Amino acid sequence: MRSLLQARGVGLILTGTIVVLTLATASVHLSLGGLLFILNGLGYLGLAALVVIGYVKPHPLVERFDWVPRLALMGYAATTIVGYLVIGPYSTLGWATKAVEVALISLLALDVVRVYGGPRGIVRRMIASVLGGPAGDQPRVAPGQASTSSTRPEIS
Repeated sequence: MRSLLQARGVGLILTGTIVVLTLATASVHLSLGGLLFILNGLGYLGLAALVVIGYVKPHPLVERFDWVPRLALMGYAATTIVGYLVIGPYSTLGWATKAVEVALISLLALDVVRVYGGPRGIVRRMIASVLGGPAGDQPRVAPGQASTSSTRPEIS
């Protein structure tokens, strides 16, 4: 599994799939109308934009907090699923959208493993980027590459 994640182009494919799934669920929510659905759809659109910006990383501040869009999108999708289960109304479209959101969360978790080496790596990155420190100064894995160890590699 580790060698597959390290293959060239996996980052682009994974990020592209995450963005497509995010746009798909945003489209469904926006098409339903009503304030709650529209706000949910706009939230997904904003998070999709942040994922793209985080992948491209045009600015050092964006690179420092590149973990935020991943975790925010995971939490947003999970909250949307829980909200659907609590509020309803249940429909085939609703369940299909929840399946897309579960796939989205799964791909984001895989991306966390690819970029940070797992949960410990992202926690170290979060702490370092907020408090400062050596891990916060190191760039994340370059697009299309995967972390080869539990520590963040330096990219020259």
